[in-house]
Amino acid sequence: MMFSALSLALGQLSDRRILAVLVKTLVVTLAVFAALGWLGWIGIGWALGQWGAGQDFQTLLAVLLAVVLGWVLFRIVALAVLQLFADDVVLAVEARHYPAAALTEHPLGWHRQVQIALQGVLRSLGYNLAALPVALLVMATGLGPAIVFGLVNAVLLGRELTEMVALRHRDADGLPPLPPALTRLALGAIVVALLLVPFVNLLAPVLGAAMATHIVHRKLAAAHAA
Repeated sequence: MMFSALSLALGQLSDRRILAVLVKTLVVTLAVFAALGWLGWIGIGWALGQWGAGQDFQTLLAVLLAVVLGWVLFRIVALAVLQLFADDVVLAVEARHYPAAALTEHPLGWHRQVQIALQGVLRSLGYNLAALPVALLVMATGLGPAIVFGLVNAVLLGRELTEMVALRHRDADGLPPLPPALTRLALGAIVVALLLVPFVNLLAPVLGAAMATHIVHRKLAAAHAA
């Protein structure tokens, strides 16, 4: 199911509606990221200056810290921005592959999408901060911190992406049944892996949303068949 969903998501990248979402998310994400990077650079430089660090050391450490913080924050920013345009991704995938389901979708509206995006940012920051002590404990292993943060973010992404689709098909009884936890984890792990690849990471949020749409609708079809 997972690789089929990824293949279908890749195959729809040329869809004009998907391309439009991709352009919007890239522009907004890079703009937010650039603003955060500039503010971080200024803040780090000021803090190091207060500590009396030399100019060369200050510049080098500011660059390193900005890169590390940028790597950590990119996923959070990209997913938050995607939430603002998620309806377009879900509708595009449904229109091509699940036209009957597209008729029952309930768009969330901007206020609800902004709320979900902010909740996702806070949840992601909270979980990653909670995982930080564990990552520090296994730092001597080399790959330990990457595995810890990768697992945490895979769990978060799998949940956020599938809930993003399920919310648009809620009814009086609430959310439809979500895919199993292992399926959500596998989805999140694939998106985390894509986020690690330069340039591909710019496509990862949209690909993840498209994959989640396929996975949720297959779960719904299986539930209805049963």
